[in-house]
Amino acid sequence: MAATADMNTSRATAPEPGPASAAPAQPQTSSIGSSYRGFVAGVFSGIAKQTVGHPFDTVKVRLQTTASTRFSGPLQCLAQTVRNEGLRGLYKGATPPLVGWMFMDSIMLGSLNVYRRLLHDHVFAPRRTALPSSSPVREHSANTAVDLPTYGHGLAGIAAGATVSFVAAPVEHIKARLQTQYAARKADRLYSGPIDCLAKIYRTHGVRGIYKGLQATLIFRSFFFFWWGSYDLFSRFMRERTSLSAPAINFWAGGLSAQVFWIMSYPSDVVKQRVMTDPLGGALGDGERRFPRWRDAARAVYQEQGWKGYWRGFVPCFLRAFPANAMALVAFEAAMRTLP
Repeated sequence: MAATADMNTSRATAPEPGPASAAPAQPQTSSIGSSYRGFVAGVFSGIAKQTVGHPFDTVKVRLQTTASTRFSGPLQCLAQTVRNEGLRGLYKGATPPLVGWMFMDSIMLGSLNVYRRLLHDHVFAPRRTALPSSSPVREHSANTAVDLPTYGHGLAGIAAGATVSFVAAPVEHIKARLQTQYAARKADRLYSGPIDCLAKIYRTHGVRGIYKGLQATLIFRSFFFFWWGSYDLFSRFMRERTSLSAPAINFWAGGLSAQVFWIMSYPSDVVKQRVMTDPLGGALGDGERRFPRWRDAARAVYQEQGWKGYWRGFVPCFLRAFPANAMALVAFEAAMRTLP
């Protein structure tokens, strides 16, 4: 969700276009400046998002990957984690996504704009409109300069999701393995930290081991169609029907579209977590592999818990969305105002 805040807040805070004579060169200059600031500000956004959202994510992953007999629900999972492992237990696996966030954010937003442009030029070719600098639509679309139908934004989201999956898959893989280590003492854990986890997996299973769960990640992130498509719908509605400021529209549209995304994609996220936490086997000595294919994990979820299994852990995920996005947006906007 920080990705949503990143792109759209940068639109709201972009400098006003210059005189009409300089208009053709302005989008390029604005884009370069916004890309630089967005990349740096994304670091602060990622820190805020991880600080607020990671404990929710840890509870979610643990509920998704354990038998229903271990935890009766999110509150018991939270209580047991804190009691047995302390507050630090809620932040297991936080380093990989924190470090990888700026790269994921940069790739996601950069590729999203590229795919929007390609769809505009080669598929939809909609009519471009020259808007005055005071137009509210111009204010929200200063950095894209493209006009797409809602499903065009959704298609661009699918393509961007696939692109960023090649960075996200190993980051989420390492994070998930660290989050599902339940021993309170480091000496009793298979992995002492993200570097140790990465090194052991690479040493025993190579690059393929690091990228375990890539297919599941690609499937999960194909649901970005609903995120970016609904974001466009919510943004248009609020611009036309409300008097909210640009940052307020970015916040509410980003939060609501993220909720739509999770409602649509959550079952695939459950399967993804099962695949990523499945033992790798072999010399690593972490157990016997259960799910050689994505559909094997999907079938196992249903066999073990029925349809409810695909929604296990949804509550902490849903609760996490708005506060994590709100803090990410606050941090991002503060950085954007401060950076030269």
